[in-house]
Amino acid sequence: MDKVVKERFDEYPENVRIRLEELRNLMFQIVSELELGEVEESLKWGEPSYAVKTGSPIRIDWKLKSPSNYYIFFNCQTKLIDTFRELHDGTLEFQGNRAIVLTLSNPLPEAEVKHCLELALTYQQRKHLPFLGAR
Repeated sequence: MDKVVKERFDEYPENVRIRLEELRNLMFQIVSELELGEVEESLKWGEPSYAVKTGSPIRIDWKLKSPSNYYIFFNCQTKLIDTFRELHDGTLEFQGNRAIVLTLSNPLPEAEVKHCLELALTYQQRKHLPFLGAR
């Protein structure tokens, strides 16, 4: 883990850190399974950020102003959230055109989140396809 990112993870409350590490591990698992190459891990706007050449950057974070939730942020200039909303409305909660909102007290909806992360991590190859090729 990048040193600056590790320091940021260490600042989160333990229950939050565990959930964010779960998301981080899921992203690295997807990158490995799909053989997407090197993951650039850094801090962007104070949030852990993950990028691969084939995808659109993904950030994860928790906000003190909304302590029961944690978030996966996507580039709002993409079709990602609109596509996720079409595919997973009713299962996932969204914030505008930029984030999936997850609740700390609920289990991670792993299949749906993994699907969204896969689409984001391969966005450059899919962006021209209807529903990003997910249907």
